[in-house]
Amino acid sequence: MKRLMMIGAVAGLAMVPLLRAQTAPAGRGNAGATRRSFEKFTVEGQPIDRRPPELDTDHPVFPGQTHAPYHKTTDVAVTTIASGLDNPWAVVLLPSGRFLITEKPGRLRILNRDGSALHTITANLPPVYFRGQAGLLDVALDRNFASNHRIFFVYMRIIDADNCVQAVDSATLDEDAGTLSNVHTLFQGTPFTNRAVSQTGSRIAIDPKDGNLFVALGDRSTGDPIPMQAQQPDKYLGKVIHITPEGKPAPGNPALGLPEVWSMGHRTPQGLTFAPDGRLWAVEHGPRGGDELNLIEKGKNYGWPVIVHGINYPGTKIGDAIVEKPGLEQPRYFWDPVIAPSGLVFYRGDLFPQWKTSVLVGGLAGQAIFRLELDNDDKVVNEEPLLTDLNQRIRDVRVFQDGAVYVLTDGAGGKLLKLTPSNSQTRQ
Repeated sequence: MKRLMMIGAVAGLAMVPLLRAQTAPAGRGNAGATRRSFEKFTVEGQPIDRRPPELDTDHPVFPGQTHAPYHKTTDVAVTTIASGLDNPWAVVLLPSGRFLITEKPGRLRILNRDGSALHTITANLPPVYFRGQAGLLDVALDRNFASNHRIFFVYMRIIDADNCVQAVDSATLDEDAGTLSNVHTLFQGTPFTNRAVSQTGSRIAIDPKDGNLFVALGDRSTGDPIPMQAQQPDKYLGKVIHITPEGKPAPGNPALGLPEVWSMGHRTPQGLTFAPDGRLWAVEHGPRGGDELNLIEKGKNYGWPVIVHGINYPGTKIGDAIVEKPGLEQPRYFWDPVIAPSGLVFYRGDLFPQWKTSVLVGGLAGQAIFRLELDNDDKVVNEEPLLTDLNQRIRDVRVFQDGAVYVLTDGAGGKLLKLTPSNSQTRQ
């Protein structure tokens, strides 16, 4: 595959309009307002987003919960490792230095270190339902992968002509032969109509302490008013589950109804990862407004759709249109209007020393990577959009052992990119 180097000041001071302006229906919520393009203003000390919120009564519950000030750190060089990927969703680095990538239609791709194609795997994969947001989604390596070659993946499984379900499988990967064996379903959630192909969510995070799996599951809710399945304890929809590598409920799970459930009240999680201190974090899509960065804790209820910093797509308010309620968790940060967050990773490495206390969030609608710097109280103290000049939807963001940042762009013709510091002067 063609290798291309593009070096530029992608986090510079240019204001790049990336989203088409849209006019919402009048009369409810903030629906009478004409939506302005997301220009990503990069003025030191000022928020990057000047658009009015979707929910006219939206407000932060604590200082710094939204619209953090912009702060520039460094420019980055972008190397295209591979292109021509078909709706890629997740990438992991194999111990050999090769890349393992999922494609939503139901394929695993193995790429060599230089991005050239090695294998495309479809044999022995389960029946994947591919439509809209549904398909083959995240992939993760067993913490003992070097010896057991085991992988885990989450996907939408075909149940019958009318229904599909979120499922987690494990398999043994032979990367040299390009084959899967010992494919086994560990977990299968709540079957749901094929017509609900949005809000599938689904990310996997492997606990570095014990190798157990946390898996975020979308609530697949549609309509107006919004159904309440994320709040129903007898359904897996809108939950984070916690299971062993054998698919059993992990020891120590809270009593939240179903034995695998760790937390509830989620809409459509798109990123799930452990911080260097061992705590679990997630990003999830809100409706029109209210994308969230959450610290995921045992037994907590994250409120969807009872509390929300946004409105429904037709412009109607959701429920009582409240943003806080006792007993329901607040996001550590939220975006209203939305960026449609995707991959999530805490920066670990030496290439970007300015990012040591930062989390990187991919943006689909936002068409950028959003760097958020956290203080000791988990508050976002500044925000910086990266890759704005590419005008690409960002699907996944990872940091591998070399300290570089690896990025998947979304859709047909997706790319695998590598970010390293540019030669321009860095400002602390």
